[in-house]
Amino acid sequence: MGKWYVIVPLLAVLVAALWFAGSAWIEFAGDIPLYGYFAIIGGVFFSLLIGGGLMALAFYSDRAGYDDMASGDRGKKQG
Repeated sequence: MGKWYVIVPLLAVLVAALWFAGSAWIEFAGDIPLYGYFAIIGGVFFSLLIGGGLMALAFYSDRAGYDDMASGDRGKKQG
């Protein structure tokens, strides 16, 4: 039952975001010039590229041991 308290609001936010995107697409459908579409596509592409690169660096850093504590205790957390 507790997972529904998370799933339902997330689905509501998803529906609201899709509704907003759809209404904005219909409202501005003919007003965006060709270079605007290229700018949108380029922005999405480079955002995904940078996000993927940063995630790859985070995984690499974790596997290489750069995120371990300085004392060398791998299994214990301080606190």
